[in-house]
Amino acid sequence: MRKFLALFMLLFVSMNSSAEFVKAEADEPVLTSEAAVLMDTQSGAILFGKNEEAKMYPASLTKIATAIYAIETADLDEQVVVSEEIENIDGTRVYLNPGEQVSLKKLVQGMLINSGNDAALAIAIHLDGSLESYSENINKFLETNIGVEDTHFVNPHGLFDENHYTTAKDLGMILNYAMKSPDFREIFGTKELEWDGESWDTTILSHHRMLKGEIPYESVTGGKTGFVDQSKQTLATTADNGKLQLTAILLKSEYKRKIYEDTSKLFDFGFANFHSVQIRKGEKFNSGNLKFKAGDNLYLTEPNLQGNRVVDEDGVLRIENGSGETIQSVELKPLIEKKPEVKKTTGQPEQSGMLSMNTLLGAALFTLAAIAWLLNRKQKKNRRFKSR
Repeated sequence: MRKFLALFMLLFVSMNSSAEFVKAEADEPVLTSEAAVLMDTQSGAILFGKNEEAKMYPASLTKIATAIYAIETADLDEQVVVSEEIENIDGTRVYLNPGEQVSLKKLVQGMLINSGNDAALAIAIHLDGSLESYSENINKFLETNIGVEDTHFVNPHGLFDENHYTTAKDLGMILNYAMKSPDFREIFGTKELEWDGESWDTTILSHHRMLKGEIPYESVTGGKTGFVDQSKQTLATTADNGKLQLTAILLKSEYKRKIYEDTSKLFDFGFANFHSVQIRKGEKFNSGNLKFKAGDNLYLTEPNLQGNRVVDEDGVLRIENGSGETIQSVELKPLIEKKPEVKKTTGQPEQSGMLSMNTLLGAALFTLAAIAWLLNRKQKKNRRFKSR
């Protein structure tokens, strides 16, 4: 009987352990897209990745970079004279006419909302004069301002070129950077817009099905689609549930339906497992006897369960999950505490290894005055003595 009970308990524990293992494995999203990344929009922490550093063709997700490049290097209110080069552009258009005058903001709207390749090209020519100059300048902008390492763009729209590539990780960094701009966030989250052009009066609509509500996901705040034959389906999406802001990049999916399913899986995973915490500038941290502080306001991404903060002796703050894996690392600054000032007692000279020059001069003058007084007094006594 005892052997039977022991065997039963062993089987029971084994079954439960297997169930827990399956559950833990199920928490990791299984995706059909070839490459993907899920990031905290505010902290930049990578919460999930699949081939996130593999070089891929982004298609129209390129326009995210063109948009933030235009926003940060020019005035959105300035008028653009549309170049004749837009006449031969392929793909989606907002039907601009050569010579038409349009505000830069309207071109960015037409490019991001309706994915107008003609608007993207008009922006590039306006900003840099030629595609060659645009390519040189935007790559320098992305490397210097954002820190991408595996991106090279030769055009502003993402039409295929074998030398036009990026990674899911770099695109996530570019989108996170762009989301800091209120102008970009507004346009990226626009579902529809009245378009009044010389040759096209209509209502332009976002192509992103989750943003428009065709595929419901309550927390979605913005999105951009992309497709060329070589890249297949590409998708960039942002979401915010009030506790965490997420950025999802999906590259090279065979089917639209699947790439949206992958995006939902990533958001479900992120919101279920993480939350965001803001650290204020100057907040203190200890590592043994060493003290550090946050050099600026920053965001940390922490696990909902079993999270841990670790500060090493070099002042690097690491956020770890329950398995000890680093989710995010942040460099802190040494905390230098000011010594309390010692008030000087009035009339009491400073104590030091050497007397100051003023002190020596004062002492000498005092001595001379004393000698002069003594001599004068002695002379008076002598005169009195003689007079007697």
